[in-house]
Amino acid sequence: MLNEPTREHLYALRLAAMAEAWEQQRKDPKIGDLTFDERFALIVQAEHEARHNRRLARLLKEAELRIPSACIEDIEASATRGLDKAVVRQLSTCSWIGDHLNVLVTGMTGVGKSYIASALGQAACRRGHRVLYRRLPRLFEELGLAKASGTYARTLAKLSNAQVLVLDDLGIGTIKEPQRNDLLEVLEDRYGRSSTIVTSQLPVAKWHEWIGDATAADAILDRLVHNAYKLDLKGPSRRKDRKTH
Repeated sequence: MLNEPTREHLYALRLAAMAEAWEQQRKDPKIGDLTFDERFALIVQAEHEARHNRRLARLLKEAELRIPSACIEDIEASATRGLDKAVVRQLSTCSWIGDHLNVLVTGMTGVGKSYIASALGQAACRRGHRVLYRRLPRLFEELGLAKASGTYARTLAKLSNAQVLVLDDLGIGTIKEPQRNDLLEVLEDRYGRSSTIVTSQLPVAKWHEWIGDATAADAILDRLVHNAYKLDLKGPSRRKDRKTH
């Protein structure tokens, strides 16, 4: 019989999901009710879904999102929260990534900034985009260590290659000249060719003051603000109610 060689060939071709779907069909007494084309379509669909799921799992692992379970469908949009439903629907399409637009999420602590940033990152992964998450204070540490170890250019390239870079907690602590230069380098590499999500407790109007140096601030904000969706979240902390986001 040809069944065993066919099975071996499918595994040799790395079509394990097709092989398993075929095996399941052989055990199904009702499978004869389907045409050959219908049966073959189900086998191909199984392989396609398996590959999609493996790619999604890999993208999510590489993204290192702060809240991996965050889902854009679970975001509560309302006027009292300062979050327009139409804007959330638009962002959920991920068309902003293709247009190389940024998303700036501001608001007091606990209002859900990191959740929304993670949900947007997860949605991007589901669309097949490469995503990378970094808390900005930790990113500065990472870049400082990269300079010391001679891997600065490689680290910048990794950040640049992410189609969506999530920078969480802008405005925490103070920023020094080397860090300003690092942030400008990161954003310069990404400007006009990829998208960046930034969260901050500071309103966008105060970012210039936080950056400090006027020339650097102008350059950084020019690459972030003018081509961005701006979500200014309102309301009390939502951390006590884990059912809403």
